[in-house]
Amino acid sequence: MGTDAKENGKEVFYYEKGEDGRTGCKVCPRLCNIKPGHRGYCRVRENRNGVLYATNYGQCTSYGVDPIEKKPLYHFHPGSFILSLGTVGCNLRCGFCQNWEIAHGDPKTVYLSPDQAVGAALAAREKDTPNVGLAYTYSEPFMWYEYVYDTSRLARSKGLKNVLVTNGYVNEEPLKALLPYIDAMNIDVKGFTDRYYRDTCAGRLDPVIRTVEISAGKCHVEITTLLVPGLNDSPEEIRELARWLGGIDRDIPLHFSRYFPNYKFDLDPTPAATMLMARETAGEYLNYVYIGNAPELDGGKTLCPQCSSVVIDRRGYRTSAAGLDGDSCSGCGGSIKVIL
Repeated sequence: MGTDAKENGKEVFYYEKGEDGRTGCKVCPRLCNIKPGHRGYCRVRENRNGVLYATNYGQCTSYGVDPIEKKPLYHFHPGSFILSLGTVGCNLRCGFCQNWEIAHGDPKTVYLSPDQAVGAALAAREKDTPNVGLAYTYSEPFMWYEYVYDTSRLARSKGLKNVLVTNGYVNEEPLKALLPYIDAMNIDVKGFTDRYYRDTCAGRLDPVIRTVEISAGKCHVEITTLLVPGLNDSPEEIRELARWLGGIDRDIPLHFSRYFPNYKFDLDPTPAATMLMARETAGEYLNYVYIGNAPELDGGKTLCPQCSSVVIDRRGYRTSAAGLDGDSCSGCGGSIKVIL
């Protein structure tokens, strides 16, 4: 897009016009019915005289090259880097939000057209950094839908990979339209009860379940769950989460992230014992379970499901795949689900 998109945003792809100039947004399950001059729940979709605009089109809060493991993606080009960029706005209200300054605040932005974003990713690929593509992250990329769609199509045409780091709170039609251009997703499954979603995140669980189930058959998927003490960390809930994921594919990597006080939550950090219990419980149903935000627990190694040898060693964001022989364990020859 040119100057018009920079100054005015872009018309939303999925909405319908209603009576009295209202617009019904159809991007996410909230289905906001927006009056002229008003914005939806995400704060970035605005009704301008009966036309719904994405005001954040091309507006970046930050961008830079990150290790792919930071997304976190552990089974998608391990040890590589990816140009990460994000915007403002979100369609959930998680009390523990880790990026609340940009998701719910009013940060400064710079305009980055799809051409500029793809150009930056290509330039990074040509340097010593093994950049594989673009990651749409930091805030909710589905609230940046039109920009992500345009940029990911252009990136794909240039041989770059596209990654979404998302809460998965999106409707089926826009999800399916975008998936052909997406190579990998880390989907944040906040918890595994509808009550937790309603009370803690102002959302619902079912749309996220649907997103995971649809996406797992279309691109590489990894899951992250932040364990909040006393709210979503019971052995029973963890077992149900892992059993469901294992029913889709035992090879889906699950990342349990340790909670620390942030935004509106001041609970104590997640105990180490809870993190270890979660890994052990989920490991009954899944081949790859990780612990994040707790370096002292050494929870980032990829182990062979057959012989338990370390096939990918991670120390911080330093990654070594010395235990791999192609996509097989160099020790026992067992298959490892990894995209190299």
